[in-house]
Formats: sequence, structure tokens, C-alpha cells
Amino acid sequence: MRVFWAEGFDGASIDRLSRAMGMPRATLYQEHGGKEGLFLNTLEHFTRTRMTDPMAALNGQGPLRQDLLRFYDAVIDMALSEAEAPGCLIASSLSAAAGSNMRLRAELGRQYNDLEALLAQRFDDAPDELAPQGTSPETLALLAASVARGMMLRARAGADRDTMRAACRAAVDVLCPPQPFPEVEDVPDAGR
Repeated sequence: MRVFWAEGFDGASIDRLSRAMGMPRATLYQEHGGKEGLFLNTLEHFTRTRMTDPMAALNGQGPLRQDLLRFYDAVIDMALSEAEAPGCLIASSLSAAAGSNMRLRAELGRQYNDLEALLAQRFDDAPDELAPQGTSPETLALLAASVARGMMLRARAGADRDTMRAACRAAVDVLCPPQPFPEVEDVPDAGR
């Protein structure tokens, strides 16, 4: 996973992958069907192990604004978790490889659709908390997911945690503005 994450699909040679896995080339082909099969298996492993925290943040346990803030914090944590390969295996490596490879393009679409569907469901569950009233949950999910993907690419380009956190907070403010405190009537002080 780390080889693909750091070097991308095209940059990761079979020899490098074999050495990193401690597996002869023949065994790699036998068990995974080659480099593409290994990459697809790696993506499945990445989704199962690295995407759990961002996805769990959208579980609807709190107000939508808090869930989105937790989601973006988990995205940033994941983006910065690998010092040699900041970013995300999906946003960085899979998206670059998907250009000419239809099987990888389909996988990229599936990965993007899964995240957007989860976000759309969360938005659909809390329509009164969203600022752009009348905008479909699917459109807002695409916007929210695009911010997350952008943070992955910014991490890859060297952005720091504070910069990414500020951008994510701004996105949450657009999607779910902080609720103002309710107006409280002035009550005369009984002691005066």
C-alpha cells in the first residue's frame, strides 16, 4: 500500500512491489493477477482500514455541523498520516492512474460515489441544518466530498494541518453556518 501511495500506480514497479511485500514476482502474479489486481486489492484494503474514521464521523450522532467538522478532521489526519506519501491513495494515486485505464476509472467512480452517497444521506437526514436551502443533498455531497479530495491533494503538495483545517472550517461554515444564539429578552435585575 505504501509503495503505491508514495509512487503511484505507474511509478510502482513490479520489482519494487515484490521487494516491499517480500514476495517473488511469480507469487505476486499468482495471488493478485499482476500489478493492476494488486492495486485493486490494495485499494480495498485502504478503504477498509484508512477510510473508517472519516466515514464513522458521518454517523449522525450529533448535529450535522459537528459531524462535518469531525469528518474533515479525520480527512486531514489521514492526509498527513504518511510522512513519505501525504494525501490519499484514492485521491492521489487512483485518480492519476484512472485516466486511461477503464477498470481503474470504474473503481475511482465507485469510490467517489460511495463517499458522496454517505454524505448525501447525512445531509438528507438534516435538511434544516444546511445553509443552501433548496440545493439537493447529492449536489451538497459532491461539494463536501470535493473539499475533502482537495485537502488530500493539498497535503500531497505540502500544505500543513492549520492551512487545511482553516479551509475545511470555511467549507463547513458555508454548508452549515453556526447557529446564532437565540434572542433573549432583557430581564430587569430584581436586585436594583
